[in-house]
Amino acid sequence: MTNEALILTKKIYALDNRELSNLLIGRKGGRTTIMIIDKLLLKPYNVNELSRQLNLDYKTILHHINIIHDHKYVEREELENCILYYPSNKLFNCLDEYNLIKKFLGIE
Repeated sequence: MTNEALILTKKIYALDNRELSNLLIGRKGGRTTIMIIDKLLLKPYNVNELSRQLNLDYKTILHHINIIHDHKYVEREELENCILYYPSNKLFNCLDEYNLIKKFLGIE
């Protein structure tokens, strides 16, 4: 393990936000969750749009978005014909930790 990787690992273990690290690192689908969050940080999407953008099954996106929503990292707005998802203030408040986790996982 390189010195930089060791420092990064120590920073991850020192994170106060265990919920976010467990959501992204501690789950098998963490990388998919990160892909969804990254898209939502650009603009609001509904599940269909996310499915097309990420080339993933609708049910897969729905499963992950429900988990992210349950943890209150995204909010939803029900419109006439769809439900839009967008980042919550909780997510914006921990973007530094989020980006550190992405770097730890090798996702740029």
